[in-house]
Order: sequence, then structure tokens, then C-alpha cells
Amino acid sequence: MPAQDDTWHDEEAGPVVRPYAVIHGRTKPTGERLDLIAMITSTRLPPPDPWQLDPEHFSLLRLCRVPMSVADLAADLDLPLGVVRILLGDLRDLGLIAVRRPAPALLHDPQILREVADGLRRL
Repeated sequence: MPAQDDTWHDEEAGPVVRPYAVIHGRTKPTGERLDLIAMITSTRLPPPDPWQLDPEHFSLLRLCRVPMSVADLAADLDLPLGVVRILLGDLRDLGLIAVRRPAPALLHDPQILREVADGLRRL
């Protein structure tokens, strides 16, 4: 048994929860995969059963009062991107968020492609 002086406590670290515990061991979100730049907005509907949601779900809903990208949400919550995608999938399944996917890039114009290539060469 360690002596009193041998114990180490880091009060600044706060509670530590492993990412897999936050998402209950799941590895993939439900539904369609969320793009990094997809914009997420809260629908502001009350959750059907608040006991279904974890504190991280509520944090995401609070952040999504204004449109935010999936990447920004992960950075703001300081959680891995995969964890945030799974949590967002939960919220999407409950109808608590709206997802606006990025428009596909239309780079079919050869002139635009030449200008982009020229700009990259000048760098």
C-alpha cells in the first residue's frame, strides 16, 4: 500500500473519461456519414427523453444554436472527431439537429482549373 506522500493528485486535470465510454463503445455513427464541413444546427426541439442524452449531447446542442461545422464542434468540445460524429448521429436520429451538407464543388470549367494551377505554381 503506498504511503500518503506517494499518492499523486492533479486537481487541474479534472475528471477523465475515455472517449469510448462517452459513446458507450460504439465505433460508427448511425445513418449517413457526416462531412467535416457539414453545418450543424439545433432544431431547438425538446428531447423526447432527456435521460437518453449524455452531457456531451447537451453540450453539442448548446453549441449548435448557431450553425457550426462538424470540425469546429469537435475542436470546441475537445473530443475526437469520430466521437463527435457518433454523438451527432444520435442527435440526428432524435430529430434534434439539422444537417446542411456542403455543396459539391463544380470544377468542370478548364479555365478555372488552369487559374487554380497557375495560382498554386506562383506560391
